[in-house]
Amino acid sequence: MSTVSTEIIDGLVVRNESKIVYLILDGVGGLAVPEKGGTELQVARMPNLDSLAVRSICGLIDPIAPGITPGSGPSHLAIFGYDPLAHDIGRGILSALGVGFRLTERDVAARINFATVEDEGRITDRRAGRISTELNARLCRKIKERLSLSPEVELFLEPEKEHRAVLILRGDGLYGDIEDTDPQQLGVKPHPVVATDPRSEKTAQVVREFMGQVKEILADEHPANMMLLRGFDKYQPLKSMEKRFGLRALAIAVYPMYRGVARLVGMEVAEFAGEDVETEFRVLRDNFSHYDFFYVHIKKTDTYGEDGNFDAKVKVIEEVDRLLPMVLDLKPDVLVVTGDHSTPSIYKAHSWHPVPVLLSARYCRVDGVKSFDETSCLQGGLGRLPAVDLMAEVLSNAGRLTKYGA
Repeated sequence: MSTVSTEIIDGLVVRNESKIVYLILDGVGGLAVPEKGGTELQVARMPNLDSLAVRSICGLIDPIAPGITPGSGPSHLAIFGYDPLAHDIGRGILSALGVGFRLTERDVAARINFATVEDEGRITDRRAGRISTELNARLCRKIKERLSLSPEVELFLEPEKEHRAVLILRGDGLYGDIEDTDPQQLGVKPHPVVATDPRSEKTAQVVREFMGQVKEILADEHPANMMLLRGFDKYQPLKSMEKRFGLRALAIAVYPMYRGVARLVGMEVAEFAGEDVETEFRVLRDNFSHYDFFYVHIKKTDTYGEDGNFDAKVKVIEEVDRLLPMVLDLKPDVLVVTGDHSTPSIYKAHSWHPVPVLLSARYCRVDGVKSFDETSCLQGGLGRLPAVDLMAEVLSNAGRLTKYGA
């Protein structure tokens, strides 16, 4: 995956007082919509980002590899410098960490979508109309109150956000090699619970019992009358960014999954009220003296991309641009603006297309890029590189990597 061994990079790390900011516009990459005049980045009015691109080195990153459509978990691990092929982390683990659940190495977790099914059990809405977080919490309480499973396995059911929740099973001999029950399409029935490895059959049997009871418990609910499960995995902690890169890192993210992947790599997670861009930038400002590395996550670019709402995605990009001086005024030693993957609104889903990236730093080799968009960044000095290699560029520009060899 990486063109440079992560072990080599870890061995070159030196500590200093430099500040690094990752501004991640989730799903920012797009595809041109002819009637709109281009991609979302090309149509958006963003004088600050374009001006920053002029002073930066730009390029494109492949979250996993060319032609591979990434999930949010592996694509974030890559931009944090962790090889996503070596660390295949299930979405359930990220969701559990995202809600602040303290996982142990006896735990298996799975991501839940509350969903809507019709009488024959066919899925009509994978997100149950994006029910409120409050209704989600009520349904989780209802299930836990009525559930009756084997005492050998401890079960935790935690609401996440809107239609999302997380299932955690704790016990001896549990493994997470289980296929998703979520088919990720409409008009079909949920997949059965199937273990892909004999060692996970015990876990699969518990999940079958759980899903059978959940079907009965939710039968009188609407629109959330079913659960879909995906991203089963057993928890295994990763080496932290502080131990690998010497970075005291802070995550500024609203959605639990992204808080979870941040915790997985040892970041502290900021607690704050509000979901708007300005609030996130204020949290960055207020904590700037206390950490070395800041991960600022903007979710709505991805949400509107998945919804197919081109204009709304453009407005989020323009809002980030309008408020960008709040970040620039802090004068970080390295500022990276990119996304974890592309979510073109015309496609309404994550896609395999590489993501534009800009890196601004005192010693970066400024290229001739004049605009921050997919086509312009293709001409940039960073070229097209694996996302996992981005961290080496960042650390070097921050003066945090020493020379390799004599």
